[in-house]
Amino acid sequence: MSGGTGHGRVRRRLWGWRWRRNPLRRHEDIVEAWAILVMWVVIVVGGALVGTVAARAAGQELARQHTDRQPVRAVLLTTAPEITSAGDVTYRAPVTVRWTGPDGSVRTGQSLVSTDLPAGATVTVWQDGRGRLTTEPPGPAEAAAQAALFGTSAALVLGGLVYGTTALVRRRLDRRRRDLWGAEWDRVGPRWNQRTG
Repeated sequence: MSGGTGHGRVRRRLWGWRWRRNPLRRHEDIVEAWAILVMWVVIVVGGALVGTVAARAAGQELARQHTDRQPVRAVLLTTAPEITSAGDVTYRAPVTVRWTGPDGSVRTGQSLVSTDLPAGATVTVWQDGRGRLTTEPPGPAEAAAQAALFGTSAALVLGGLVYGTTALVRRRLDRRRRDLWGAEWDRVGPRWNQRTG
């Protein structure tokens, strides 16, 4: 039992050695300790904040799209090309359609519709508040998943940037430590060799 406790104590000492005074600790070790602490705080706290803000912004944009986009009936002006289907795959092709905009004007444009439809067939297309053709907005479940994905991606990007920046700082500190150790060895090494000789 005492061996396990001693082992845990040694592990704690090793983990926080940069924060305690000791003759081997250098200024670079303190800078590195602060850099690591700041990195984790930014990754955890900043990642949560950035992820939440990004998810909310994406959710609001998707909700705006859902409110702004409306389905409307359109008539095919040309026949949709016939494409041989393979299994359960649904093919869609761009076709010229005619529909009535929100202001009552008749409009024409290209929309993706199911293949093998004749000219004159009626389909449902989506238009925005200005009457321009657009895609169908995502449903509530899909919108929530997309918002969560945007938030997670934003948090991961922030974490990656912070981790990469900290790695560069640590690399420079390691280079400086090696230079300092080399300079000290140049001073101490000759005396050490005289003693051992």
